[in-house]
Parts: sequence; structure tokens; C-alpha cells
Amino acid sequence: MMSLDGLPKTISNPIIPYVGTILHELVPGQLIVIHGTVPDDADRFQVDLQCGSSIKPRADVAFHFNPRFKRSGYIVCNTLEREKWGWEEITYEMPFQKGKSFEIVIMILKDKFQVSVNKKHLLLYNHRISFEKINTLGIYGKVQIKTIEFVSKGEMPGGSEFGVPYVGKLDTALHPGRTVAIRGEVDKKPKSFVINLKSSDSKDIALHLNPRVKNKVFVRNSYLCDSWGEEEKEVDNFPFSPGMYFELIIFCDTHQFKVAVNGVHTLEYKHRFKQLEKINELEITGDVQLLDVRSW
Repeated sequence: MMSLDGLPKTISNPIIPYVGTILHELVPGQLIVIHGTVPDDADRFQVDLQCGSSIKPRADVAFHFNPRFKRSGYIVCNTLEREKWGWEEITYEMPFQKGKSFEIVIMILKDKFQVSVNKKHLLLYNHRISFEKINTLGIYGKVQIKTIEFVSKGEMPGGSEFGVPYVGKLDTALHPGRTVAIRGEVDKKPKSFVINLKSSDSKDIALHLNPRVKNKVFVRNSYLCDSWGEEEKEVDNFPFSPGMYFELIIFCDTHQFKVAVNGVHTLEYKHRFKQLEKINELEITGDVQLLDVRSW
């Protein structure tokens, strides 16, 4: 599979240890997607975003991502600079299992890497070496890799040009088939934030989304005829974490809203406010920075 710029987009079944040049400059918003399997006898493996491939002296490693399978398992992240390791950042959540396949997505952001495994947010790692210096991907240890893909998502919106609390008119009112997309970043010490889809000619709120990050509860409701209805809270996985970047998509269907976060379907909400064409306003408040709002 060749991309438009003539670079191979996917590397298939590489032999491990794998050391490969990243042929294009990394930019914020880009993803590195790795599919593979952990062998039954694995003790550890690592994915290294390196600044070159030199062995002597050893090239700097901007991001060392190292799952270890001792005891209940943990993940070590670090940076190697001038042949010296920095301080380890350890994550005790362990999404990898021996004998099981996995998908790692590393997203490059302006100030950090954001990693999810098997469609679930795992960790953030602040840049210690400028990501512009990364030009090599290394994968080592006991792991089998099926594919490595470099996915470009277009330029990221820069800076926060949207203040919060935010109130804005949708480009056109809602009807089935329309989408509202919100890109933002959760504050580092968040309690909760709110996204409301509402009608500008009344106090009615058709869809009230309230992720309570501190307690990991995702509340949905509607405010109709001056009162709140019954809360809905069921969700398979709470999708938000402090400091994380997110893209939240609200799709308006005939009978319900469908909500996805970072490409993963999160919930459905049956329409209680039936005059969809009156929903023309978006309101966002709480512990979040807003980067971009769109509707189409």
C-alpha cells in the first residue's frame, strides 16, 4: 500500500529486532499504529522512537516504551540521552497479555506522546527530546509484529483559540445524518466538563454530556420543560483521563445520538427532545481546553 506521497504506509511482518527509518517528518497529530502478538514466553519487549540508528555511541531514544511481564506486569517509559537513561515513568495498568494480540497507537502531540492500547487510553509521556529529532523506529525483545503503520491525520489545530465556557451556533441545525466534532484536551487536574446541544429559543438541552473525570462516571441527560430527566450512566469504558487529547464525535441518527471518543464508539442516547431542527447551539464548560469545533 503506497500513500499519495509515494512512501510505504504499512510495514508488514518485520523481523524483530526491527530498526527502520521513518521516512517523513513526524508532526503533531500523527499516529504510529502497531499490530502484533505477545508470545507465550515473553518477558519484555520495547518500542523505541529513536534519533538515528547508531549503536556506538548509542543513538538517543526520545521515547522508550517497554512492557515487562514480571509478576502482574507493568510498563516502563523513559528517554535515553547521550547514552544515559533519565528517570523511569512506570504505569502499572497492563493491557498486554501473553499469547494475545494487541494494537498500540502512539499519537504525537505538540508537548507529549499519547498512547492507547486495544482502543483504550493508556498513558501520556511529556517530550524530553524534541520530537522533530525522531527519525527511526526500533522494536526489540519478545514480540511478534504483524504491521506497523504511519497514519497522518492532517495538521492539528494549534493553540486554544476557543475560550471555555464556549457557546457557539452550529453551522446548520441538526437533523439525521449530521455530525458535531469537538477536539480538546482534558485539564491536568479535572473534576468534570460538560457538552450541551441545545435550542437557542428555549432553555431546553437536547443532549447533556457530562464526563466526571475524577469519579470516572459519564452522565447523559436532557433538560426539558424546566426540569432534568433521568440520568443515563452506563458505559463500557470511561474514555477520558487527565491531560489527554480527545476528538469527540456526536453523530445525529434518526432515533438517537451516537458518541465516539478517539475513534471508539462510546455510547448511544435516544432522542428525548424530538424537534431536532431546533437544536442549533453548542455549549462547552468545565475542566477542558477547547481546540476545535466543527459540524457538517
